Amino acid sequence: MTPGVGGIGTASFLADVGHEVPTSLMASFVTATLGAPAAALGLIEGISEGLAGAGRFVGGALADDPKRRRAVAVGGYTATAVLSGLIGTTTSVVQAGVLRGAAWAARGLRVPARNALLADLVPAHAYGRAYGFERAMDNLGAIGGPLLALGLVSLFSVRTAILLSIIPGLLAAVAIVYAIRQAKLPKVAERRKLRFQVRPVLRGQLGRVMVGFIAFEVGNVAATLLILRATDLLTPGRGIDSATQIAIALYVVYNIAATIASFPAGGFSDRLGKRGPLLVTAAGVATFLGAYVLFAVSGPVIVLLGVAFALAGIGIGCAETAEHAAVAAFAPEEIRGSAFGLLATVQAIGNVAASLVAGLLYTFASPAAAFGYLAVWMVIALAVLAWAAAAARRSEPAV
Repeated sequence: MTPGVGGIGTASFLADVGHEVPTSLMASFVTATLGAPAAALGLIEGISEGLAGAGRFVGGALADDPKRRRAVAVGGYTATAVLSGLIGTTTSVVQAGVLRGAAWAARGLRVPARNALLADLVPAHAYGRAYGFERAMDNLGAIGGPLLALGLVSLFSVRTAILLSIIPGLLAAVAIVYAIRQAKLPKVAERRKLRFQVRPVLRGQLGRVMVGFIAFEVGNVAATLLILRATDLLTPGRGIDSATQIAIALYVVYNIAATIASFPAGGFSDRLGKRGPLLVTAAGVATFLGAYVLFAVSGPVIVLLGVAFALAGIGIGCAETAEHAAVAAFAPEEIRGSAFGLLATVQAIGNVAASLVAGLLYTFASPAAAFGYLAVWMVIALAVLAWAAAAARRSEPAV
């Protein structure tokens, strides 16, 4: 734990707290405060997620240059905080949508820069723990943000609560500045040319690793489908209100499990050598497979649903930590930003694709078909990761 790593972890926590407040209140703000229909909320969120994905891809190219990555990280955190908070001052759904989309684009831009900065701050044998700590802090922020939103709304209006979210967001930018200064990184004399490098990322060992990650992300469904499954199973016996409350509580279990699993997963990754990130990712994928099987076959049993949510949380804690550690380990320094940008883009697009297809299967076929489809992708991901791990082992020098 160095000052730089602590600064980035603190930034992830504060930033998540900051943007989870407007995220938690967005539905109420758009429909109740601004009087717009639910369709407007869906349009805003869909466009925002698309802009976030595009921002991650562009941010990867920017992060290839060490000097740019520092500026993009600080600027991204600052812009996300300010733009998200200003949603509370809007008087029309168009204004709110523009600010939300711009904030999410800035959030996307900063992700590859932050991840590349973290790789700059630690030696290769500590990548797993560094990214595990950052993921744990991020997940902790995802728990604290909605709780802060509830507290603020109990004291102030929804508008004021959203506006106050600027404070933790700006503190996150301060934490990133602190991390950069404490790291004492060497000054960069010349800027590298801005290039969108996809083919170099998909070559060799790094390419095999990315194919495995793509297979996983195409089956990594949004947690909202898990919540829906729990709600649907529990409603007949408990009523919609009670079922919804229990499902939300189970989602908290998911986030707690992800928070607890992230750092130990990073420690295991470091101890297992260069193949460690691949093996830990595979463990996360296998855990997801178990969760999806439970969601497919489980009845209205809270304990079983709790186990399924906990397994999914452990899976995401292991997989996200190890994915970042793997990219840091396998990507050459000169394309590390692009590699993180491509990973972040794959995570965004894969999540949308998984949720779309699984949602259609859930609606028009059955929940079992939806989770069976997702489980198949986990099996494919395990096979590709095993292939990548075997190739990495063959490339290791003989002792």
